[in-house]
Amino acid sequence: MNDVDAREAITRAHHAEWARVVASLTRRFGDLDIAEEAAAEAFATAVRRWPADGVPPNPGAWLTTTANRKAIDRIRRESRRDDKHKEARMLHGDVPPEPLGAIDDDRLRLIFTCCHPALAMQTRVALTLRMVGGLTVPEIARAFLVRETALEQRITRAKAKIKAARIPYRVPSAEDLPTRVSGVLAVLYLVFNEGYLATGPDTDPVRHDLTAEAIRLTRLIRALLPDDGEVAGLLALMLLTEARRPARISAAGELVTLNEQDRGAWDADLIAEGHRLVRERLASGTAPGRYQILAAINAVHTSARDIRDTDWSQILALYDQLVRLDPSPIIALNRAIALAELDGPQVALAAVDRLEDKLAGYHAYHATRADLLRRLGRSRQSRAAYDKAIELAGNTAETAYLTRRRDQLR
Repeated sequence: MNDVDAREAITRAHHAEWARVVASLTRRFGDLDIAEEAAAEAFATAVRRWPADGVPPNPGAWLTTTANRKAIDRIRRESRRDDKHKEARMLHGDVPPEPLGAIDDDRLRLIFTCCHPALAMQTRVALTLRMVGGLTVPEIARAFLVRETALEQRITRAKAKIKAARIPYRVPSAEDLPTRVSGVLAVLYLVFNEGYLATGPDTDPVRHDLTAEAIRLTRLIRALLPDDGEVAGLLALMLLTEARRPARISAAGELVTLNEQDRGAWDADLIAEGHRLVRERLASGTAPGRYQILAAINAVHTSARDIRDTDWSQILALYDQLVRLDPSPIIALNRAIALAELDGPQVALAAVDRLEDKLAGYHAYHATRADLLRRLGRSRQSRAAYDKAIELAGNTAETAYLTRRRDQLR
């Protein structure tokens, strides 16, 4: 096997097996630091050995076994005298299992541990993206628009708090699930978004492993809470977004925006399931939450056979409703895009410019301004906005799209 084939196999294994390996080690050793470091060492060993020895028949089992050995080696090196009994139990696999929660799934246990309410929301998200999603610290820092050093410290403190507070590694009981699920949904949504359009320049522009895992875990939570509107809304939102993934990236590796996508390439089954969930929530008569409104917006988009058939007035009305629930600058930015279709680019540009103080470091803000300025014939200013968007964008497909649009200006 050559080095290229081995690297590709390791990349696939990392996408498919990272969460499983970390979750398995966390369950056995009860320590996130040990689990993460041993998993990383196992993958590093694969980088050294697989090119020479070949990819094992079951990469996940090989990585889990190797990681377990690495964890045991670390425990042996670091154990103190009063930890000897605990060490012996760990080395012989005689660790009493945690009591099962409402569902028995290692990765779901890991998510609920990372999303414990004792941690701040941003910390929960960062920890889950690292421990469950396998994202690097630079990738997460770009997603959060924070410094890498600050994010690294946040993750380190979170793992220490979980250990010191003896936060259990388990899914909560059925009675406790409703109060814990909102934080988990926020995490899963960000994991899905990272997969749908990755922030890192050195990763695949679209990571189906992350979107598929986010959808899988959201389905599990929906099975637990079938009457929770926001769980259903998030699942519908993910399905309707994932349905467009086959048309999202061109053969040349460039981002394809919604108005240019081949709608015949969209996944009709996912769209049908997403629409059914949206209709069920509308029929319930209960006031929708954030995810339900976002799902409804996507339902309007995916109902149109052509971009010219899009009901922009309905989309704008839904954004108006969403802004009342979530007055974030990113929601306001997305609302301005719909506003441009109804009231024109000049009105939308004024709305976008009011967001500069809050979104100056966000590439989509500058990309939106660049497009509106282009539509207004202000090519010099549009080019400058494209330059800023390209500078801030991390996704290779998005950078290629923005570069082409900039170069089309006179």
